[in-house]
Amino acid sequence: MLKEFKEFAFKGNLIDIAVGMAIAAAFGKITDAFVNGIFMPILGRIFQIGDLSQWKIVLAQASGDAPEVAITYGTLIQNTINFLIIAFVMFWVIKVINATKKQEEAVPAAPAGPTQEELLAEIRDLLKK
Repeated sequence: MLKEFKEFAFKGNLIDIAVGMAIAAAFGKITDAFVNGIFMPILGRIFQIGDLSQWKIVLAQASGDAPEVAITYGTLIQNTINFLIIAFVMFWVIKVINATKKQEEAVPAAPAGPTQEELLAEIRDLLKK
């Protein structure tokens, strides 16, 4: 069973997935920085809505040792925007990859030589002469 696991774990596909996950995590951080640092402040300024991440519905005010209880729907909106940006970029990346694959498939293969049967038939015909 250990041998089967080694074969599975070190196949190219699994390693490709691991590399893809690492790249996706890094891309997610870049997208977070873009949305939180650039996109949302510009959006807040244009529509005069302020910092969207601070939007919330307060259910109970902070008092003494008890913290404030709130529904932070602004964070949900920001994370939704993050997701949409990542999904849009990944859509275009996959579209470009698929287009290059189609171009590679469209290249015609080199013409195949005669089959073994055809060669044998030629030899037979030459021997008959």
